[in-house]
Amino acid sequence: MNSKWSTDIMPDLSDKVIIVTGANSGIGFEASKVFAAKGAKVILACRNLAKGQSALVDIKQALPDVNAKLIQLDLSRQASVREFVKVFKENYDHLDILVNNAGIMMTPYSTTEDGFESQLATNHLGHFALTGLLLEQLLKTEGARVVNISSNAHKSGTMDFDNLMFEGGQDYAPMKSYARSKLANLLFTYELQRYFEAAGSSAIAVAAHPGGSNTNLASHFEDRWYFRLLRPLLEVIVQSAEQGALPMLRAAADSQVKGSDYFGPDGFGEIKGAPVLVKANNNAQNEVNAKKLWEVSEQLTGVTFSSSTPPEDQA
Repeated sequence: MNSKWSTDIMPDLSDKVIIVTGANSGIGFEASKVFAAKGAKVILACRNLAKGQSALVDIKQALPDVNAKLIQLDLSRQASVREFVKVFKENYDHLDILVNNAGIMMTPYSTTEDGFESQLATNHLGHFALTGLLLEQLLKTEGARVVNISSNAHKSGTMDFDNLMFEGGQDYAPMKSYARSKLANLLFTYELQRYFEAAGSSAIAVAAHPGGSNTNLASHFEDRWYFRLLRPLLEVIVQSAEQGALPMLRAAADSQVKGSDYFGPDGFGEIKGAPVLVKANNNAQNEVNAKKLWEVSEQLTGVTFSSSTPPEDQA
């Protein structure tokens, strides 16, 4: 596999339908621009419509002839996930690439309207439900891909199914919750790949992480004294959002990618560099936990991947 991969060698993506969650900023925005430039039909799935519209305008100003559309999606709300899927199905009959990118990072403890801890709800459960509800479109599209965006933070993550969502804030720490959600992204990726293989599908599930990228993911820290003090150093250490999007783009478009591949930067600590295959830790490859997380996620979201329950009936 080419270790010097860049967007210059990306294939033409004409007629491909691609959803990018969290497409209004950061690596989601940068990836959406590239997908659009390569001819894809890109759906910007964004929580904030004003910011999503601004991103769409920016893309169309740079690339006037692109085929891009904005659809609202708030992954922290299961009702919003279902509404997004309804709108998508009204406009598209297949799905080539689903990029589960949107996320929140190290936020104070809070719960969503569905009663879920916010980081797990947004980073994992929302994407789990979205993928399940779009399963029909993925399965009928030859060579479809689901790209889940994880993080190096998964390496410190642990799964505690007795207190998965830090009930009532018990044992909650912002980084602990974030790491758990990023570990969940990988557990879901590998279990989804096993699901596709068992179903005899040509679809694949892959993952990527951006390393350290200059995005607004931690914007809620910006007014804190220590963040202002460290910002100049962080800007030297981390890479641009454009560079951080490369592992995601490679996972989505490289013709040599195989199911369960995981991409990240090739530099020291996988903080920045060219996109290459990287290795998840052993916790992320724990099949027992992956299956348990899948079962719990189905129970919590009400979205099942069973062939006996068509996804469109759940929406």
